[in-house]
Amino acid sequence: MKSSKPVQIQRVSFSQGSKRVKDLVATEEPLEIRLKDKSLAVMMRTPGHDEELAAGFLFTEGIVRSRGDIQAITHCRNAKAEVKDNTLFVFLSKGVRVDIKKISRHFFASSSCGICGKKSIESVHQHFKPVRDHFRVSRKVIYQLPNLLRRAQETFQRTGGLHASGLFDSKGTLVVLREDVGRHNALDKDIGFGLMRGLVPFRSHVLIVSGRVSFEIMQKALAAGIPVVAAIGAPSSLAVEFARESGQTLIGFLNKTQMNLYAHPERIVK
Repeated sequence: MKSSKPVQIQRVSFSQGSKRVKDLVATEEPLEIRLKDKSLAVMMRTPGHDEELAAGFLFTEGIVRSRGDIQAITHCRNAKAEVKDNTLFVFLSKGVRVDIKKISRHFFASSSCGICGKKSIESVHQHFKPVRDHFRVSRKVIYQLPNLLRRAQETFQRTGGLHASGLFDSKGTLVVLREDVGRHNALDKDIGFGLMRGLVPFRSHVLIVSGRVSFEIMQKALAAGIPVVAAIGAPSSLAVEFARESGQTLIGFLNKTQMNLYAHPERIVK
């Protein structure tokens, strides 16, 4: 399945009038994640790296704790073609117990769910402990990240319609970048990539996201042990509070010449 699709549009300009042309738009389709015969979640996503998305989602929701908890992830094989690519079956290893009714997404999924900020943070910390490390990264490397992120966004270059989430090491080397119509999906794909390859936790890495930073982005980053989170856009108030409580460095409004440091600036050095 492709991450972008061609469509016919009418392009209008002040000087040249209108004309019919082909354009590329980002693909958005539903993905159902099933644990054996139980439906766990349905999310709108950009097709591609679906197994990573499922693995990252399960990990950041606290359903699995390690690569060993996952026996297999496979697309549906018996449905019609247009359906099977949008259904994933996850088989957990023997002994892994799941109570679907008590999945974490039900009580601390997002800043709009109506739960007070402090209680939300405390709920997350019951699953994922605050970051405690001595990781440091230079300002020079941080300033380079927006440009490095943009250059690696292949589908965004074609469509202009996707969020990106990238993980870099302390020298500015790209470890993984994923794109998706959903900002949280892009990060789950990054984390799923790391989980399936034994790279989690990412204790010596910087996460940069193409848009704003919400509570859920910080929660997912904490689940993966990421100490530094940077964004091209702004953080929400709960994201700032979360970062300060979780020991994570939070950077907003990052570009090649400046940044705002909202939490734990000591990790960013000259």
